[in-house]
Amino acid sequence: MIWKPHVTVAAVTEREGRFLLIEEETSQGLRFNQPAGHWEAGETLTEAAAREALEESAYDFLPQHLLGIYRWHAPASDTTFLRFAFCGEVTAHYPERELDQGIVRAVWMTLDEIRASQSLHRSPLVLRCCEDYLAGKRYPLDILVHYHE
Repeated sequence: MIWKPHVTVAAVTEREGRFLLIEEETSQGLRFNQPAGHWEAGETLTEAAAREALEESAYDFLPQHLLGIYRWHAPASDTTFLRFAFCGEVTAHYPERELDQGIVRAVWMTLDEIRASQSLHRSPLVLRCCEDYLAGKRYPLDILVHYHE
């Protein structure tokens, strides 16, 4: 059997000391996460992050930096995820837009609120990405090369 991690993207954005998270229905109940999801065929990683942010939060997200690349093994599903997290800004909000199936709401939370809700996080990457953002981790987007022949 060939091992293949699930490649995902995440949008990390902060405004006035609050981070954009989504609350979603999962097999473990309601959980918090960054707007995030699977990378789809034909997309660049930044396009995927912007798409997921819009679909899950109804915010346009403009990726400005690669925040980090994270590997996490989810013991409950025995699945390994390779997450490309991007930080950037939200440029527009569409409150009338229907959110993806399973998404309950988008919410802005302080770091203290995020820390206090760790037991309700989809993964430990939720807090880690916020902490890395606040630590100033930023990598240029041109580190990612999407080669087309």
